[in-house]
Order: sequence, then structure tokens, then C-alpha cells
Amino acid sequence: MNLAERITLMVKLGEYLMEDSEELKTAKQKAFEQNKWFTEEFINFSFKQISTHYLNREKLESWVHHYHIDDNIGPKKIGIVMAGNIPLVGFHDFLCVFITGHHQSIKLSEKDDVLLKHLVEKLVAWNPKVSNVVHIASLLKDCDAYIATGSNNSARYFHHYFGKYPSIIRSNKTSVAVLSGNETASELTSLSDDVFIYFGLGCRNVSKLLVPENYDFEMMINAFKKYSYFADITKYRNNYDYNLALFIMNNKFYMANDCIILSENDAVFSPVSVLHYSFYKNEQNVFEELNQNENIQCIVGQGHIPFGKSQEPGLFDYADGMDTMQFLLTL
Repeated sequence: MNLAERITLMVKLGEYLMEDSEELKTAKQKAFEQNKWFTEEFINFSFKQISTHYLNREKLESWVHHYHIDDNIGPKKIGIVMAGNIPLVGFHDFLCVFITGHHQSIKLSEKDDVLLKHLVEKLVAWNPKVSNVVHIASLLKDCDAYIATGSNNSARYFHHYFGKYPSIIRSNKTSVAVLSGNETASELTSLSDDVFIYFGLGCRNVSKLLVPENYDFEMMINAFKKYSYFADITKYRNNYDYNLALFIMNNKFYMANDCIILSENDAVFSPVSVLHYSFYKNEQNVFEELNQNENIQCIVGQGHIPFGKSQEPGLFDYADGMDTMQFLLTL
């Protein structure tokens, strides 16, 4: 396939994601049955973001032009190990390899091995040449380079197995929000999307708040009631009840509504249904410290990612700040 064919296929895939055909509904149901965190609401959200921000023809062509991609690349075999924390979390890696013209062998997570497999089957049905360049594999062997995403523990194994090859290896990351104390109710409602979309399981989900001293949380807690329906979702509710019980038994101070527990804690990572917060004195110092923290994927707040937009990355928003396209084009 030449570059024009590859772009056209991706645009067609973006259109397919928004059609909600019967076969796509079947794939979504199968994905949910396998992983109860993958609700139809959040699978649809993922589809919409991919279609809108990744598979728009104008955006794709602008992205391709930026890197001066052409049809003269000598294709390499790229092994991709995908995470499975949110639906199609590894799609951007798939897209980067596909657009550059390299071949790829993909090891899917057991938590998310339905959706991308279905999309690849659709691509092959539209253009059989795809079967020559995209393979779903249980083991990755004889690859020229690797892109692997997982937990901190799995990242150590990735370094051991893939370290002698050109590679991008990613580990646990999370995101934070910095508040000035002057946010409107609308902005706080948007912030709730950064916290709750995908049940907070993504690396771009806000799991920690930094707020000025004497911050009043009442407006925020009310704004977060947008996601009160999480109380009716068994998997989430189990986490909420468990964490609430721990706070009560340990006699720890907390604030809560029906869907979130706020706890003062210096850690940037927080359990599902819990949101950590810390107070700051100097906002400038806060940003300086965050920029040096290797656990931070992105920062939400004034002057950074707007409230409500953390889960809407674009083509140039590379995980961990590592330019995947540049990596692939310099192999």
C-alpha cells in the first residue's frame, strides 16, 4: 500500500467507528463481557475521540506532512505490546506504525483483545494488503524494534527483553490538575470528566488535585455529582465501598459524595473511586515540581490542558512525551 491508500483506509475506519453498525455493536458487547470496565458509554467515547482527533483526513494529512513521510521508507518489523486499561488505549501506536509504512506485530492485552482485532479484520476486508503489514500475535519474535506499554513491573521485563533493540518502553503514569480557587461551576463540572471518564483508569485521568490553602471543596463535590450514576455500576461501587470502609476503620479524614472520596495525600496515584489532593502556597513552584515528576502524563488547569480535555489527545500528543513517529522514521 502507498501512503495515500493508508490514509484513505484510516479515514474510512474513522467513519466506520461512528456508524455503530450491528457488527460493531457485537464487538462492543463482546469487549464488555470480557472486561466490565469497558462499558458501552466509554467504548463509544473512545471511538469518537479516535475518529475525531486521529482519523480526520485533514488532521492526518497535516500530521503526515509535518514528518515529510513518503513511500520510500524501508519497512521494518515493529513489535507492539499494548496495555488494556482503557478501550483501544494502544490505537495511537498502531496508527503511527501503519501510517509510516512499517509492518507491525501486535500483542494485545487480555483486557482489551476484542476491539482492535475487530478493526484490523475490517481493514483487511476493505483492503487485503493490510494482512501483509498488520499481524495480531501471541508472542513477539524477530522484530527490528519494539513499543511496549505496561505497569512499572512489566516495564522492567520489557527493558530486559527489548532493551538491546531500538525501543520505546512506557510504565505507569497519571495526571494532575492544578486549581487556582477561582474556577467556575462549569469548569469544575468539566474537571469531573478528567477525573471520571474511563472510571479514572487512564494515564490521562486526573488522580491528584493541587489546590490553594483554605480551598473550599463544596462546589467541586457538587459538580462531581455529574457522575453519581457510578454508584449503580457494580464494579465501581465495590471499589468505592471498599475504600470508604478503609477510611472509616482507620479513622481518617475524608470528603465524599456518592461517587468519589477526596483524601489529602501527597501521592499522585490514587485508587479507583478516590481522588487525592494537596494544598500549595506558591503556584509557580507547583508547576516546576510537576514538570520534574516522571510519573506525570499531563497537567490540567489554566495555561495547560483545559478542564475537560485531558481525554481528547491529538495526533501530536505522544504518551510520555516521546515522539513515536520520529522514533519510527529514524530506524
